Amino acid sequence: MARVSLSLLVAMFVVLWWWEVKAEYVKYKDPNQQPAARVADLVARMTLQEKIGQMVQIDRSVANFDTMKTYFIGSVLSGGGSAPLPEASAEDWVNMINGFQKGSLASRLGIPMIYGIDAVHGHNNVYNATIFPHNIGLGATRDPELAKRIGSATALEVRATGIPYAFAPCIAVCRDPRWGRCYESYSEDHRIVQAMTEIIPGLQGDIPANSRKGFPYVGGNKKVAACAKHFVGDGGTIRGINENNTITDRHDLLSIHMPAYSDSIIKGVSTVMISYSSWNGEKMHANRDLVTGFLKDTLKFKGFVISDWEGIDRITSPPHSNYTYSVQASILAGIDMVMVPVNYKEFINDLTYLVKNNVIPMDRIDDAVGRILLVKYTMGLFENPFGDLSLVNELGSQAHRDLAREAVRKSLVLLKNGKNGTIPVLPLPKKVPKILVAGSHADNLGYQCGGWTMAWQGFSGNNKTRGTTILGAIKSTVDSSTEVVYLENPDSDSVKSNNFEYAIVVIGEHPYAETDGDSMNLTMADPGPSVITSVCEAVKCIVIIISGRPVVIEPYVSSIDALVAAWLPGTEGQGITDVLYGEHGFSGKLPRTWFRSVDQLPMNIGDPHYDPLFPFGFGLETESVKELVTRSTSADVFRRPWTFLVAVALIISLRLEFP
Repeated sequence: MARVSLSLLVAMFVVLWWWEVKAEYVKYKDPNQQPAARVADLVARMTLQEKIGQMVQIDRSVANFDTMKTYFIGSVLSGGGSAPLPEASAEDWVNMINGFQKGSLASRLGIPMIYGIDAVHGHNNVYNATIFPHNIGLGATRDPELAKRIGSATALEVRATGIPYAFAPCIAVCRDPRWGRCYESYSEDHRIVQAMTEIIPGLQGDIPANSRKGFPYVGGNKKVAACAKHFVGDGGTIRGINENNTITDRHDLLSIHMPAYSDSIIKGVSTVMISYSSWNGEKMHANRDLVTGFLKDTLKFKGFVISDWEGIDRITSPPHSNYTYSVQASILAGIDMVMVPVNYKEFINDLTYLVKNNVIPMDRIDDAVGRILLVKYTMGLFENPFGDLSLVNELGSQAHRDLAREAVRKSLVLLKNGKNGTIPVLPLPKKVPKILVAGSHADNLGYQCGGWTMAWQGFSGNNKTRGTTILGAIKSTVDSSTEVVYLENPDSDSVKSNNFEYAIVVIGEHPYAETDGDSMNLTMADPGPSVITSVCEAVKCIVIIISGRPVVIEPYVSSIDALVAAWLPGTEGQGITDVLYGEHGFSGKLPRTWFRSVDQLPMNIGDPHYDPLFPFGFGLETESVKELVTRSTSADVFRRPWTFLVAVALIISLRLEFP
C-alpha cells in the first residue's frame, strides 16, 4: 500500500511539474521561434488597450516609467532638439531611454518600446555627433557606396546613445527649390534618389539573399531600423509650398515620386513615414488607396507605416478640429503607428471608442500591431531591449569625421574657375603673404550645418556642437607664414588697401527647416550680395555658397573668379579646403538645376522651357596638385605647348608648395 501511495505521489509530482513547465513556456518570448509565430502568439494574448498602446508614439517630454507601463506605449521619440539635457553625453541618452524601457518591460506582457529620432544627416540632435552633409550634397557626389558607408556610421552613432530607430532617409524628389525641405532631397531626378537609397542597407545591414520581398530587416545591435519618408509626392507640391498639394496624374506620381519607395522596400526598409502633403487634394494621411492599396498591397511592404508629427491632426482644416475623424481616417487608410506625440490619452480614448463601436474593425488593429511587433522582433528588441555603453566611443569618432570630410569634398560643385577663359584660379596656393576670408558663413558652424542640427531650425554660432568651421579649416591648411585676415562684412576700401593675394568669400542661407524654409525669392541672406560686390571688385575672389538649394547668383557671377556650391556640408569644414587647395580635385555634379531667376520655377531637366544658369549635372572638374605636377612633367605635356604654358603658370602660381 505504501509503495502504491509513493508511486502515486511521484506520478502526481511529475504531472504537476510538467504542467508547470508547460505553463511557463511562452512562444512569443522564445527566440528560437520564427518572428511571425511569435507575433501571432503575442497578438492573441493582448487586450484592446495593449494593442492600441503599441500604436502610440509619444515625445520623450511626456514619457516616464508609469506612463510607459500604464498605457503600454509602443514607441517614444525625440523631436528636433529634444534631448535629456544640454550637451547630453551618450551615457545620458542611454540612461534616459533605458529608464523608459524599464517601464515598458514592467507591463503585463513586457513588450519593449522602440525609441526613434531624426538622424537625417548623422546623429544631428546629439552633442558631439558627426554631422554629415545634407542629402542635396550627397546627391552631388553621385556615390551610392559613400551613402551606404554614411548610413553605417550613422547607425553606430545612433546606437551609441541607446537608440535603435532613425527617421531616415528622406527620399523625396524635390521638383521646386522654393520648398523649405529641398535640401533633404538627394535630387530632382528620381534615378539619383533611387541610387542613394543604398543608405538603407548602411543603416540596417544588407538583407540576406533569401529574404522575402517587403519584409523588414535589421542586422543586429550595431544597426538601426530605417524609415523611408515622406510617402508620397512631398517634393512635388505646387510652388514648393510645404505640406501643400501635389497636382499631377497617377502616371507622373508613380514614375517620379514612387520609384525610390519600391527600391527601399526591396532593400528591407523597416518603416515608412507618411507625408503631410496632399495628392490632388486628398491628404496623404487619409489616402487608403496609396497607403494600403499601393504601398502595402502592390509593393508588398510588410513593415509598419508611421504618421508624421501630429500628421493625423492635419487631415482636417484647421488641424485637430475633428480629431475623432482624423483618427478614424488615418487608421483606416493604413497608418499603423501614430506620432501623437503629446496628447496620447485623447488618441487612445478616440481609437478605443471607434473600435468598440465597430467603426474600425479589429482586424485593422491586429494588422497594425502585428506589423509593429514584426519590426521589433526582427531587430532583436525583445532579446536586447536596453541600450548599453559599449558603443559610446563611436559618437563623433575620428573615423566618422574623416568619412564626413570625404563626403564634403566629393559633394562640392565647381561652377566657375577663372574669368573669361583665363588661367584657372583653383587650386589655390597655400603660401602667400596675406589672404582675406569674408562673409557671415565663414566662421559659423551652425550656418554650415543647416537645419535639423541640434535644434529643429538649426542654430547660429560655434558653441552648440563640435566641428571645424571653414575659417578654421583655412587657417589650418595654409602655410604658417600666410596671414589670414577675417572680416565678416568688409568695405571695398579696406579690401583694396590691404594688398590681399586673394579672398575667399563664404555666404549663403541661414538655417531653416520645413515651412520656415519656404522661399518665393531664393535670395542669399544679407549682407551676402554686398560682400560679393565689395570684395570681388577689389581682389581675386573665390565665392563659396552655403545653401540648401540653388539661390539667386546670376547678377554676381561675372564679378566672381571662382564659384563653388558647397550645400550644407556639416561639421567637417576641412573637406572644403581639401579641394580649394588641391589636396583633392573637384568632382561633384549638380543634383538639381541652377535657375537664372525664380520666374523660371519650377524648372527641371527635360522640361520644354529649360534654360538654366547651370544645367542639371554640371560641375567643372579639377585635378589635385599632385596630379597636376605629375602631368606637367610628363613628356606628353611638352608635345602640347599651350598645355605646357598653362601647367607652368599653375605651378608658378602655386609656389611649388605642395608635395
